[in-house]
Amino acid sequence: MVAPPDNAPPDNDVLWARSLHYSHSGSPGLIGVSVGVRQGEILALTGPRGSGKTTLLRCLYGQLVPDQGEVWFNSVPVHTMGAVARQRLRRDRFGWIGPEPQLLPELKVWENAALPLLIAGAPHRAAKRAACEWLDRLDIGGFARKRPGALSRAESQRVTLARALVNEPAVIFADEPTAPLHRAERSLLLRTLTTAARSHGITVLFATHDEETAAAADRRVALVDGRPAGAAAATAAAPSASAASAASSSAPATAASASASSASAENLEDQAACSLSA
Repeated sequence: MVAPPDNAPPDNDVLWARSLHYSHSGSPGLIGVSVGVRQGEILALTGPRGSGKTTLLRCLYGQLVPDQGEVWFNSVPVHTMGAVARQRLRRDRFGWIGPEPQLLPELKVWENAALPLLIAGAPHRAAKRAACEWLDRLDIGGFARKRPGALSRAESQRVTLARALVNEPAVIFADEPTAPLHRAERSLLLRTLTTAARSHGITVLFATHDEETAAAADRRVALVDGRPAGAAAATAAAPSASAASAASSSAPATAASASASSASAENLEDQAACSLSA
């Protein structure tokens, strides 16, 4: 499905959004945000907690439908898709890494890593081989036949990264992916993610307030109070709006923070729903 020429996104953007607005129970989470990401680009969404990073990430991922605005993936309008089509898009073309490891405890480690392939109907042996290759690259191949309960938090996050990469998605979305990790683990995760993305032409978007993590990106987009940083600064500087801005600035942050705290649970539910529908 291709939009009319005047609505089509730029040809060189694999993911593109225009004038996104989203509200959390009446409190604005995104206000007129536009962004484009090129094939193979690594983009960091930066800003303080509650700035709208996770909300934007989840709108681009197709988990949230914006109140206003457009989201396009490879010239396909994600914002007009039904729930089932968006779920299929996430399963087949996207990968997700949350701030907390999201592993299914009843599955072995290699099965958790291979889940996108198994759900898509890949042969069991091929799925296991691909998953174990990524687990080996992340130095946790020895845990392949164990259950997630035997892993540390950092090791579990590496399994989450393996799962995001196993089917070579077009785009990987990472929401504070290094938050639970110590410095050495953070460096390993970032190095593996960026190396895999560059060698396989995978586009990566990650939300972070960590400077070291943001430095791994090709480009940054900063958000403040649900707006692009420049627009937020202009709004705050306007004399007629300064008092209102000060009075309302905490509401979007609080609502966005609540949304971020529920993101892991919602992605786990999304993953479980995919498993049940396979």
